[in-house]
Amino acid sequence: MERVNGIGGYFMRTRDPEAVSAWYQDMLGIDMTDGVWRQAAGPTVVAAFEDETDYFGSRPDGVDRQQTMLNFRVDDLDAMLEQLQAAEADVIDEIQEMEGIGRFGWVTDPEGNRIELWEPAPGAEFPESSESL
Repeated sequence: MERVNGIGGYFMRTRDPEAVSAWYQDMLGIDMTDGVWRQAAGPTVVAAFEDETDYFGSRPDGVDRQQTMLNFRVDDLDAMLEQLQAAEADVIDEIQEMEGIGRFGWVTDPEGNRIELWEPAPGAEFPESSESL
């Protein structure tokens, strides 16, 4: 059976693609100028949430709710959040920890999309795929 072997891209509609691309570059270090970003090796979690979840954050009245949330792995969550706060990004003032999984924080991009930042727990082990990539 054929199957996917990784995330090939993440595409988003924006009111101002140039400004949003600059924000991702300046705040998260993702250079979007040539359309390709090479990520570090590591686990990628794919999960479905209940339709009424508030985990993705909230949006102002009249704005469609966020249907997906992008999660980026980081080496040092505290340092990343401090860097974002110093740059006056809209950082959510909350950190969650899941034992054996890691720590999570959030920032909102200029279009109002909540982005999750994940520092995997030291020594965290994730199941290998049943088929090799």
